Order: sequence, then structure tokens, then C-alpha cells
Amino acid sequence: MKKKLFTALLAAVSTAALAQVTPYGWRGPQHSGYYPDKGLLDQWPATGPQLVFETNDAGKGYSSPVVVGDRIFLTGMNDDQTQEVLNCYDLKGKKLYTAAYGNPWQQSYPETRTTPAIMDGKVYVISGMGEIVCLNAADGKILWKVDGGTKYERKTGNWGTSECPLVYDDKVIYTPCGDQTTMVALNRHTGEEVWKTRPLGEKSGYVSPIMIEYKGKRQIVGSTSLNAFGVNPETGEIQWTFDNWGPRYTGKQSRWENIAPNSALYSDGKIFFCHGYDINGFQLKLADDLNAVSVTWRTETLDTHHGGYVLVGGKIYGSNWINNNDGAWCCIDWETGQTDYEEKWTGGAGKGSVIAADDKLFIYDERRGFVGLVNANPEKFDVVSKFRVEQGSGPYWAHMHINKGILYLRHGEYFAAYKIR
Repeated sequence: MKKKLFTALLAAVSTAALAQVTPYGWRGPQHSGYYPDKGLLDQWPATGPQLVFETNDAGKGYSSPVVVGDRIFLTGMNDDQTQEVLNCYDLKGKKLYTAAYGNPWQQSYPETRTTPAIMDGKVYVISGMGEIVCLNAADGKILWKVDGGTKYERKTGNWGTSECPLVYDDKVIYTPCGDQTTMVALNRHTGEEVWKTRPLGEKSGYVSPIMIEYKGKRQIVGSTSLNAFGVNPETGEIQWTFDNWGPRYTGKQSRWENIAPNSALYSDGKIFFCHGYDINGFQLKLADDLNAVSVTWRTETLDTHHGGYVLVGGKIYGSNWINNNDGAWCCIDWETGQTDYEEKWTGGAGKGSVIAADDKLFIYDERRGFVGLVNANPEKFDVVSKFRVEQGSGPYWAHMHINKGILYLRHGEYFAAYKIR
């Protein structure tokens, strides 16, 4: 009976999303890192916000949780590190089930990366080896599975597939890259191929694509290791590509190929990408027909490693890359690309990931686990409160999630929730 009620709830909360992108997935409802919660605390106690729950059974991983109704979905590794698994929790942190779904990347950093996307009672994930999997949200049963890495002869860099699925209408998107195709759309009900783009012959980035809308038209925006690109979501036509970034733009050779790990930001016909390793950032302006882009500005200040960035009040906030262990927090004007500030987070913290809600920034230091509440103030890096996560293992690479006044975070196998309203 409970399972039937839960399935009905999932179907109900996702009905509004059936003709658009599901709001339940990577980096919030718009996949932009901005969450709709209001009335959040302006300051936290010295020890941090009130703990709602904590558990050490999430399995190793760098992926984020997603909350749908009274359930939380989070991927991780099984105990012997041989399978990626989907964990389902209730809102008190009790695990309801664990379901194995796919094979992890076998080389450097094999832990799970894929944040689930949930739509119409189904959960969609992509494994480190490029398997696209659809599971029943109520019990974790696999409904269909496609070995996309093998089928589409994917080409990846040193860290395999690190993609969160884009799910919209009746489709789920995967970006294998390589010589056969660049991006594919599968039927989200059956796993059958709907379309595939022409190949660009490149390795994949570590980018989760987003859907944008401009002049009444939609487009998928993604990135390979060398090209940003836009795809018609109905036909799979690549409408534009842009490769004048990183070493191709600067002329500076590096032992690193372009390493693209961050999803784009989008607002009103303009697209922003930036990546670490001195690849730097750039804003593109879409043509009215969505078939071309032009550069509006570039920044050498903000080159986010893999912590994402957010747009709040006409400003881009994120951290930059000085080296793998160090970076500063930055504010960049959306219209001009000018730097408003570039400041270090003192007290032992450094660069990391960022999300936003209620015109506040929530930042997560990737090396020591400091969590900060920051005013979205373009005049200075204004940290109001902070606390430290000391449980768990590995880098603090998972992006946080906010739902109904609760802040969710993970550190490897450790998963916790805090009341911030």
C-alpha cells in the first residue's frame, strides 16, 4: 500500500514537468545551482545549523542528493567498490533501499559522480562506464539499461564518464563523444535511441548538459573536451560549436588537454562557461535563430575547477583555480565580465562548490570540509557563518542541495541534513 501511495505521489509531483525538463536533478530545479527556498536563516550558530540527521551508509561518491516528495535519492559505491548503487532514504535519513545499477570507472577516482534525475516515478542515472539506467523510484528495480559507453564507442579523458542525465519530454540525454556521435537522446520509457548527433571526433568533457530557451526555441547546451555546442532537442542537429577557449585561445601549451567539468550558466540569450587549469571563462551570445554564437567577454579571474558557479543579482559567484589545492572566491559582473572581487577564504578554507538560495550563497570547501553561509554581496566576500564537516572520507567534491529549508550535503560515505530555515 505504501509503495502504491509513493508511486502515485511521484507521478503527481512530476506531472507538470512532463513537457519540459524535470526539476528533480543536478543542481536544482533549473540545473543552475539556484534553489527556490525563501526565509532562510541569515546566520548560523557557531557549531552550525541544527542537525536533522546524519548517516555513514551512503557509500563513496561525489554525487549530490535529490529530494522528491518524502524521498531522497543519492548514488554511491557498494561495500566492495565493484558496483554503483542508488540509495533511497526517507526525510529522517532512514535508508529504504539500495539498488545496484552499473559499473564504476575503473581508473582514477572511480567513485560515483552521477546525480539522479527523477521524472514520472522513474530515476535516471549514468554510470562511470557510460551505462544509462532507468530504475523504478518506488523500489529501485531496473526498468531498462543501455550500455551507452560500448554502443556509442565513447571517448573519455582520465576520469571516465562524469555526467548527470538531462531528462525532458520523453527523452534522456547522454554525451559519449567519439567518432560515432557526440550526444544521443534515448526514449526515457524504453531506452531506445531517438536521435544522435553528428560526431565531433573528440573526447567527452565532464559536463552535464542543460536545456535553455530563447526566442521561443529550446536548445541543449553541452561541452566536449574542446568544444562548447548547442543541439536542437527535437532533432539532434548540432546548431553551433565554439572551440576558441583554453589553449586554442591563449596559445599556452599545457600538459592538460582542455578539462571541462562545469555545466553552463544561462540567462536571456547569453551562455557562460568556465573551467580550471587556467582555461578561464567566456560568455557567448546566441543568435536569434540559435544557429550561431559570438563572444561578448572573457575573464581571466574566474576559472572554476569543478565546483560550479551561480548567477545572483546580475553577478556570477564561484571559486577559481590557482592550483589543485588552492583558489580564491570571485564575483564577476554578468553583463561586462568585470571582476568585482577575488578573495581568499581565510581560516584554513579554500576553493570549492557553490549553490544559492534566498539571495544567499552556500559554499563547501573541497579540502577541509568547511561549509559557509555567504551574503551575495558584490562588494566583498562576505562570509557570515561557517562550520566544518569532519566525518566521511576523500575530497569534499559533492555539490550541496537545498529543499524545503533543509541543506543536504555528503562527504564520501557520510550524508547529512541541516535545518537552515
